[in-house]
Amino acid sequence: MKHLISIEDVSKEQFQEVYKLSQQVKKALKEDRKKFSVLRGKCVVNLFFEPSTRTRSSFEKAGKFLSADVINISASVSSVKKGESLIDTLKNLDMMHPDVIVLRHPCEGAPYTVKNHINASVVNAGDGRREHPTQALLDAITLLERFGTLEGKKITIMGDIVNSRVARSDALLFRKLGAEVFIYGPSPMMPRFPQALGVKKLNSFEEVAELSDVIILLRIQLERQNAKKVFPSLREYAELFGVNRKRLGMLKPETVILHPGPFNRGVELNNDVVTSERSLIFNQVETGLAVRMVVLSLLCGRLEKLKEEIH
Repeated sequence: MKHLISIEDVSKEQFQEVYKLSQQVKKALKEDRKKFSVLRGKCVVNLFFEPSTRTRSSFEKAGKFLSADVINISASVSSVKKGESLIDTLKNLDMMHPDVIVLRHPCEGAPYTVKNHINASVVNAGDGRREHPTQALLDAITLLERFGTLEGKKITIMGDIVNSRVARSDALLFRKLGAEVFIYGPSPMMPRFPQALGVKKLNSFEEVAELSDVIILLRIQLERQNAKKVFPSLREYAELFGVNRKRLGMLKPETVILHPGPFNRGVELNNDVVTSERSLIFNQVETGLAVRMVVLSLLCGRLEKLKEEIH
């Protein structure tokens, strides 16, 4: 694999290898093994044109744990602020011979444009509303750790679906792994043609609670709503579409809850949900580090070396 831009780039066989290796990496990290020589001599550039905490720090830590040289660049402190184009920025970086560029950009399809102009591998760390493939990988692996399989599982994604790149990547991967995917949220935040995503729309939380083995909550993507008010207030949103203690009690005993973060307490979920035994939110973060270590090793052609060092 040269690039990871869409979750569709990942075959079921590749996913199973990422899953297996990420479990071994997590085991090694829990044994306090935090330095490997897998990517020694390689260079990873994290280029983020949008804010990020989990994804950026996770890729940074993944690179450093693997002994790569890691360079972090934010658009706010780059020459983009002086008018330099995305392509010129990437071409200049490419002349410094990085091996992988991890790119987050507000424009859908930006990683596809970039890969045609540089020699380095490109990882899509989120492109506008379109996709976020490593988030889908870590979400699916977090669920496999709990259930063992996604075959036949019913997964509901709740919240601002139409603006969510996570929803798109998750839906594609979950369906590939045999799950049935549903969506639920305010009508203005629902895609016009959910069947195009291969998902089914639910009409009440009662339906969500009755069906779902997994609920993935999403934050409201205010930055992508073009200042158009699509719901009356955050309080009303929380009352109608948030998950709280009462709604936790409506779920099936085995139902678990995920959230890609950042989450807004008191809006899409409250403290009872965050601290509940059903919550796998912080498990996602731990799994994300291991997954990104595997992805960087894969794109740099160092999977065999990773396998050797984590045993």
